[in-house]
Amino acid sequence: MFEEMVSVLRGGCSRHVDNCGIKIQKCRNNLKAGMRDIKNILFDRDGTLIYDRHYLSDPAKVELLPGCMAGLRRMRASGLRLFVVTNQSGIGRGFFTEADYQACANRLNELLAEGGVRLEGSAFCPHDPEAGPCLCRKPGPGMWLELRGRYGLEASETLMVGDKPEDVAFGRNQGLALCALALSGKGEGTAAKLGLASLPPAAGFAEIPGAAGDGLPDLVVRGMDGLADFLRLPEAGGEKS
Repeated sequence: MFEEMVSVLRGGCSRHVDNCGIKIQKCRNNLKAGMRDIKNILFDRDGTLIYDRHYLSDPAKVELLPGCMAGLRRMRASGLRLFVVTNQSGIGRGFFTEADYQACANRLNELLAEGGVRLEGSAFCPHDPEAGPCLCRKPGPGMWLELRGRYGLEASETLMVGDKPEDVAFGRNQGLALCALALSGKGEGTAAKLGLASLPPAAGFAEIPGAAGDGLPDLVVRGMDGLADFLRLPEAGGEKS
């Protein structure tokens, strides 16, 4: 089953690149071991945890994606620390204010708290990329440096997941242990841009051997419940939703 899923994802391509010292066998061993070395997960927000409303500024429109709560509950119950890193150029473009962003962030925290989930922390970039480059906009290092300094994060213990090319590049640029592409939000389009086919219908996740050398995600996941399955985390409270 593993080889069939890889073949589908890579379109039958048999390239195995190891430019970053990450062996294909290590990827397989990590899968079997349940990724026990991962202690922190960085999430993109829009299109990964919540529906992407395009310049979201109304907290009433904050809505969790299917499977998100169930997956995050399993992660928190297993002791993982959860963080959000999000580009919010709508602030710099004048579409909404930083207070609007914070109101939406507070609403996300409220929704997660209803399911017993707490984010350890978050970071955001408010800048308009058309106004000039900045260090904090993904895939730049700013948000990683902020969270690393504030919470003592180690790249070797951290996984990044998001639905956009810049999320994958962000994880790669910071040397994080793993990068996951979520097929929610813009994820299907991102997969197509990266030359990856979609997951088989019954699969919640699949690894991509040789991904580090190719600049690809290490795995694709259907949602946060699929990521929890990849990490082999037990069901939270014995329930599945």
